[in-house]
Amino acid sequence: MEKAQKGDQDALDALLRQHYNKIYAICRRLAGNEADALDATQEALITLVRRIDRFDGRSKFTTWMHRVVTNACLDELRRRGRRPVPSPVEEQPLAAAERPVADTVGDRLDIEAALAQLPEEFRVPVVLCDQVGLSYEQIAEELNIAPGTVRSRISRGRRRLAEVLRGNPDGPDQRHTGERP
Repeated sequence: MEKAQKGDQDALDALLRQHYNKIYAICRRLAGNEADALDATQEALITLVRRIDRFDGRSKFTTWMHRVVTNACLDELRRRGRRPVPSPVEEQPLAAAERPVADTVGDRLDIEAALAQLPEEFRVPVVLCDQVGLSYEQIAEELNIAPGTVRSRISRGRRRLAEVLRGNPDGPDQRHTGERP
């Protein structure tokens, strides 16, 4: 980290390579689809390179990195006016021996598609908490909202996520329309 901050390109390259998968994972979950995630990842990496000298060591590098990546990703999506679009998940028959892996992959695809259906105000806090592992206080600071608002949005986001994953067994008059209650 220190070498990267002092301009050592090899150290910077190694640092970004070490964290690339985590950076992409954050962008993938926030963007909701691969194409936007790749664009947002590129923008996040550029932002990290440009701002590496601003890391002051008051927090862990990964905490600072999560904040920079999340903000860069959201800025990129807003700038382009993109919204997450759930991608259809196609069922493919698999051999019995492959079923446990397929179930896991299928579950992940279902979760990503369900996350993409959440409004940004709920999706971002849920991803930052459940996928990135940030505390409510860190999320509040990152998004510049009150901790109580973070708790509320995570709760409502998880509830809507569960409804989407369950297939929303409620009657049509009880289904969420995407509008705020």
